[in-house]
Amino acid sequence: MTNNNQQFASDNYSGICPEAWAAMEKANQGHERAYGDDQWTERAAEYFRKLFETDCEVFFAFNGTAANSLALASLCQSYHSVICSETAHVETDECGAPEFFSNGSKLLTAPSVNGKLTPQSIREVALKRQDIHYPKPRVVTLTQATEVGSVYRPDELKAISATCKELGLNLHMDGARFSNACAFLACSPAELTWKAGVDVLCFGGTKNGMAVGEAILFFNRDLAEDFDYRCKQAGQLASKMRFLSAPWVGLLEDGAWLRHGQHANHCAQLLASLVKGLPDVELMFPVEANGVFLQMPEHALEALRNKGWRFYTFIGSGGARFMCSWDTQEARVRELAADIRAIVGS
Repeated sequence: MTNNNQQFASDNYSGICPEAWAAMEKANQGHERAYGDDQWTERAAEYFRKLFETDCEVFFAFNGTAANSLALASLCQSYHSVICSETAHVETDECGAPEFFSNGSKLLTAPSVNGKLTPQSIREVALKRQDIHYPKPRVVTLTQATEVGSVYRPDELKAISATCKELGLNLHMDGARFSNACAFLACSPAELTWKAGVDVLCFGGTKNGMAVGEAILFFNRDLAEDFDYRCKQAGQLASKMRFLSAPWVGLLEDGAWLRHGQHANHCAQLLASLVKGLPDVELMFPVEANGVFLQMPEHALEALRNKGWRFYTFIGSGGARFMCSWDTQEARVRELAADIRAIVGS
């Protein structure tokens, strides 16, 4: 049966997936030690180490803004700068939190191609000025999948990592939709992170079926020094930590994290295929993750809104973003496509 409440404005609209819900219910039995000294947090951390094939340091935060901001703060001093894409979430949607938690580190934006940074764009920003009056570049942060739905290939990550090493920069990955990137490329998490030179990953759970909770994975363990203190100071140390970590056990223990990413990606591909070739409807970016970006006339977007559809239009005039999630129903995708077809056809 179709859920007529399902919308495409954001994958944050979705509820909690069954695996996360069941794990939280199990974690709710009896008492457990507080502040992360519990069996669920230990199990989740071990699942991450097994999944990524390395002995990484694992921490948990309530949301992506905190995860990104605290991770970046751990990689630089207040007089340093962070190079990011001009479309990066840390630049456009985190209310200055990266600067706040780093005590002033400046974000420097670099041009991107389909949302992706390139070695050349990083090099241009990093070498633009090297005098003491300019915040010294120290970190590169990239988003996987990007804010426009594109996905970095392993070779692209390795090229960026090589540039970072040459310039003495750490490499951070905002993985709010990391599951979708893995699903699209059919690559292992290790191949898309530390094996390609990534130092720190913020692995998103919220957009993949959890209520709250992001994991911060330090592949370079030296960079994690005192990170637990950062989390505590920022209000990110959950006293009942098991309810942040148990859902990860549910997602990781049998591969649900990847299945949900695959399903969301599939629904996005379906939507793109159903509207392909329609008059006045163009794809703005390749559909590689769970987002479809369409260029449409303003009157068509208004007509869609009048039919009750919700979507974001922050990507320029006539541009609309439609996001699929772990629970998106194909029937609802077809309803949306049918309405688009009817509107532009008329």
